[in-house]
Amino acid sequence: MLKELSKYENLGTPSYHYQLLKTFRDNPNEIWSISNISDIFHNRVIDGRNIFDGCLPILNLFGIIEIRSSDVIVVDEAFLRFLKSESLMIDKFVERLMITLNSDTIFHNIFCSEYISYDIIYRSIQIDNLAFPLKYSCFKQLLLDFNVLLDHPSKRFNKYIINGRYKKIFDKVVLPEIRKRKIGIEDLRKSLEQDQIYGEVAEKFVLKFERERLNWNKEVEWVAEYSTSDGYDIASFETEASEEPDRFIEVKSYNISPYFFWSRNEIDIARIKKMRYFLYLVDRDKMNAPGYGPVIIQNPYKNVLDNSDWLKQVEKYKITLNN
Repeated sequence: MLKELSKYENLGTPSYHYQLLKTFRDNPNEIWSISNISDIFHNRVIDGRNIFDGCLPILNLFGIIEIRSSDVIVVDEAFLRFLKSESLMIDKFVERLMITLNSDTIFHNIFCSEYISYDIIYRSIQIDNLAFPLKYSCFKQLLLDFNVLLDHPSKRFNKYIINGRYKKIFDKVVLPEIRKRKIGIEDLRKSLEQDQIYGEVAEKFVLKFERERLNWNKEVEWVAEYSTSDGYDIASFETEASEEPDRFIEVKSYNISPYFFWSRNEIDIARIKKMRYFLYLVDRDKMNAPGYGPVIIQNPYKNVLDNSDWLKQVEKYKITLNN
């Protein structure tokens, strides 16, 4: 789908699509074709653009119109009900976009855990500009025009913020695929699948544990729901008086006796955050028991790595040829 759309220069702005759809709505007896739509918008400049080559194709892709083999255009009458305002039309257009592209591999190559992360300062999902190859710049522009993507408040980051207005549809459509792809290549799927399930269950347990610890007065964030690269799973607060997240929690689950695997990235973040970094070790066999609490280790970079009570075992070596 996005591969086909990439050949067009302009996929349209909200003003263009609103004017076009209003034209359909206000002339219900007209027989529409690609040529008479082209005539209507010929030489018109909308939002500083006069080329609208991809606008009908994208509406056709989203099922808002149907372009038949004779180039006759049939409009989805149900969608015209959303033209009470441009804002309502935009919301429904974005919803169609998310639902339609949910089956497109390229769409999920863009919106994947490699590029998606969670900004705890602005409490928003963010996506790296590198997610959009030049070939799909028209699609990125469409998302910017429809305010699905917003400029990151901090100009030093080459990232965009995903508009919180569309978080609910994003979580419903895009997030499940991000979760599925976290596991990796198919050959690893079977062996890692259960570990991922254990991890998510433990993270949800700690999320609830932290919210209860803070008397449900703070917005504890499940960072790992969107990103696996931050080096911690949950951004929480030391106390209810904390104004910004200052307790960064990596969750590990175990059974029988406490143990965990610690990635290099997690260790680096623990080293940087020191006393603000915590390991929460959750016993899978006990976490549903009333009153159960996890093993909590503050500053594990010091209190685990430099502690003889913990046995460290190297599972892998990275071997590089020394030229």
